Amino acid sequence: MLRMTRQADYGIVLLTCFAQSEGNGTYNARDLAEKVQLPAPMVAKILKGLAREGLLSSHRGVHGGYQLARPPAEISVAEIIGALEGPIHITDCASSEPFSCDISALCAVKTNWQTINQAVLKALGQITLAQMAGPLELIVTAKGDPAHQTSTPSTRSTARSTATKSTDRRGDPGDRER
Repeated sequence: MLRMTRQADYGIVLLTCFAQSEGNGTYNARDLAEKVQLPAPMVAKILKGLAREGLLSSHRGVHGGYQLARPPAEISVAEIIGALEGPIHITDCASSEPFSCDISALCAVKTNWQTINQAVLKALGQITLAQMAGPLELIVTAKGDPAHQTSTPSTRSTARSTATKSTDRRGDPGDRER
């Protein structure tokens, strides 16, 4: 099963809270932990890591806390996961770092895993924190495979009308070629 760590998952939840905030969006770890109902020690650890990686800036003092270092539209999900987990790779051979694998020289699927890893990185890199702050819509690609993407109202109506046309063609025997 492909799965990100709980720390990365919570990090995205926390940063989404910053992205959704009104005003300056400054939170201390205790208040943010209470707001999202997560353990305060874990929230503090995650916030420190995100600040160390440059996604959050920290401010000391009575009104101090953390806030986003950049606008939410400039922070990708891939950056958040990378900041908390390190480089994203599905298998060791998909990593750009050297690794020890006994079958690496003979592996028939190594380049396939690298291609798949690049597709995952691209998908995560295209989703921003600003998009995560609202619901992403599930749309159907041309091949009929679901893909999480945001769409504009015009894209949704085009997709609906295309789906309706193809359904109508199949449903109406008079439209079929003889």
